[in-house]
Amino acid sequence: MNLAVREAFRAFNRAPMLSALSVTTIAFSLFAFGLFGLVAVNMRAALDQVEERVEIRGFVAAGTAPEATSAAVGDIAAFPEVGSVRLVTEVQALERARRELGEFQDVFEAGILPASIEVRLREGYRDPETVRTIARRFEAYDFIDDIRYGEEWVEKLYNMRNIATAVGITLGLIFAGVAVIIIGSTIRMAVLARSREIHIMRLVGATDGFIRAPFLIEGFLKGLLGGLLALALTYVTYTFVGQYLVQATYFEPALAVFGVLAGALIGLLGSAVSVGRHLRRV
Repeated sequence: MNLAVREAFRAFNRAPMLSALSVTTIAFSLFAFGLFGLVAVNMRAALDQVEERVEIRGFVAAGTAPEATSAAVGDIAAFPEVGSVRLVTEVQALERARRELGEFQDVFEAGILPASIEVRLREGYRDPETVRTIARRFEAYDFIDDIRYGEEWVEKLYNMRNIATAVGITLGLIFAGVAVIIIGSTIRMAVLARSREIHIMRLVGATDGFIRAPFLIEGFLKGLLGGLLALALTYVTYTFVGQYLVQATYFEPALAVFGVLAGALIGLLGSAVSVGRHLRRV
């Protein structure tokens, strides 16, 4: 194993320009994916903030006994999907409307706003089907006059999340494929450049596994270095955007480490595919 590692580092010394070009090309391929990942992370954070505002509001009929609404609040709070539930009295509803819609003060002078029960759902339970299910449970209370939760808005929000996830997975696979092809091409050139050396090694009894190991390590190292460089470029871009354009969210440490390891894995995969194909021709 030590010999294979030394051979991998020698490959860098034999062709430093080619190795640097390979790492740089891999880095920019992963950097493009990193930029999209950064956009996806911030889009997800924005969608999470919007999702937190998903609310089901049931309007209470006038003259309903306080005991009935209090009991309903207790029942609804026990639902596993519910994060919080709040009873807004007629007085509180009027005060909030006057505070938030000050330009329509005259409209609220008569004090005609009904009381309501407002429900916010836990994270992971804000999809349209769950929201509809909770809204239907409101219908079991005969003192609820109307239920509002912005059904169309919830559907659009959920569809946006699904589309963003699908696009992210698709582009991730495309960029990973490009990186594998790039690494495979550089390893292929290295195999062809060392064809005579490989032939001699076979003559003295070297196995394919022994010959293949340095190339696999080389691909792993190139992918790892490319991943680190891509992460650095992504951080520089994030800093620039945060300083001069808009405040953004960066990758969590675990996600950043995963990205670098993914680069190393892509390098290893590209090397394995290329070496396995071209060693048979040498």
